[in-house]
Amino acid sequence: MAEYRLEMHGISKSFPGVKALDKVNLSVRPGTVHALMGENGAGKSTLMKCLFGIYKMDEGEVLVDGQKMNISNPDEALHHGLAMVHQELQPVPDRTIAENMYLGRYPLKSYGPLKVIDHKTMNEETVKWLENVKMPFDPKRKLGELSISQMQSVEIAKAVSQDARLIILDEPTSSLTENEVEALFSIVRDLKSRGVSFVYISHKMAEIRQIADDITIMRDGTYVGSWNMDDISDNEIVKQMVGRELTNVYPPLDNEPGEVLMEVKGYTSISDRSFQDCSFKLRRGEILGFGGLVGAQRTELMEAVFGIRHIKSGEIFLNGKQISIKCPHDAIKNGIGMITEDRRGTGILGCLSIADNVSIASLDNYLEAGVKLNTKKIEELVQDNVGKLSIKTPSSKELIRNLSGGNQQKVIISRWLANNPDVLIMDEPTRGIDVGAKYEIYQIMIELAKQGKGIIMISSEMPELLGVSNRIMVMCNKRITGELSGEEATQENVMKYATQF
Repeated sequence: MAEYRLEMHGISKSFPGVKALDKVNLSVRPGTVHALMGENGAGKSTLMKCLFGIYKMDEGEVLVDGQKMNISNPDEALHHGLAMVHQELQPVPDRTIAENMYLGRYPLKSYGPLKVIDHKTMNEETVKWLENVKMPFDPKRKLGELSISQMQSVEIAKAVSQDARLIILDEPTSSLTENEVEALFSIVRDLKSRGVSFVYISHKMAEIRQIADDITIMRDGTYVGSWNMDDISDNEIVKQMVGRELTNVYPPLDNEPGEVLMEVKGYTSISDRSFQDCSFKLRRGEILGFGGLVGAQRTELMEAVFGIRHIKSGEIFLNGKQISIKCPHDAIKNGIGMITEDRRGTGILGCLSIADNVSIASLDNYLEAGVKLNTKKIEELVQDNVGKLSIKTPSSKELIRNLSGGNQQKVIISRWLANNPDVLIMDEPTRGIDVGAKYEIYQIMIELAKQGKGIIMISSEMPELLGVSNRIMVMCNKRITGELSGEEATQENVMKYATQF
């Protein structure tokens, strides 16, 4: 047996205006979990895309089980025992679990010259592979009925069914609860004991410490080094990732909340299963955190404030004046913006440029004679935001989908800054973002608050909720159950209100 399951030596890749990878190395031992860490934009995804033949590397070599490979597309990667579970899953929700498992490689049976899908064989095989990862679902069940973590389990079962010897997990826990994370780790440990290797891309230090055997750190497209997890501390990992020591995880919270900016009274969903009788106040210059467990209906409440969801009853006041919000256009018109949790699904417009994504919510401001866009002013707006928010990109014409997660998030923030809202709702604003980019997002939030904006932040990360909020509202079982500020805002008190069934 070869010493390494995967070896990548001297991998380099350039795009117009930027060198994405510069002689990067990665070596993964058989039957281990190898963490791959680095700030957003460090080159982790680009390295994996070179491995899978999505990008053609400029130089370097790849060896799988000691054999040199020339992989030119993802299908070849699968044939060589490599599989990847992406951070943003792309399921076909209206098709069955079995059909998703065998998408693009359906088993066929012949009726004379006619070939049709062999559903019986496909369903039987699906049951076998799902049991292999201890997830005995009905193969005829629609995939869209499963939770995100269950969909990930199906993706892992799919990888195992393709005889994958190395599985890449890209931010696999970004949408999972603690119980779901433990279920995923159980699957990983079981497969690891059977000789399967994993490359585990994550920004969550506690998880890396719990699941990984080895770690490789990248910075600005270069290889920093590799360590056994027992030989490197958390502080050293952060230092190697960002190239400097981070003495504070959160910037000083030096904004000063003022008078009431927005008041929500008795907001009740048209669905009995969603938020009920919710009231809260947001002050000018305040960062108001919303905490609670998954399913508490925080996102749904904020989507109603923004006009995405309809309400049965309730009132909303802005600057003391009652307003009516029946759709997002009403919210935007009244100076309310919202950055959604699902950056890929409902945030970015992946097929458009950075310039288009920044300007799309404020195009009315750049119309000349009501018909023609002033492209010069739009470009000035974009360049101003690229500079202010330190967005790493070779050009404003670059497609937003080519940026790292942290830079995509900055573009979405820029979109709303261009609209100059009084209230900005930010749902899980640092999900899937590295520690350095998180700090920058926090600085932006505090700076906006100091300008007199009201910020509402939904966060499932307790340290973030406590570290960045002036005041915290806690939800549980569809209702607001607590309000905490100052010394009251502790992890214990948040959890007390979050579990107040």
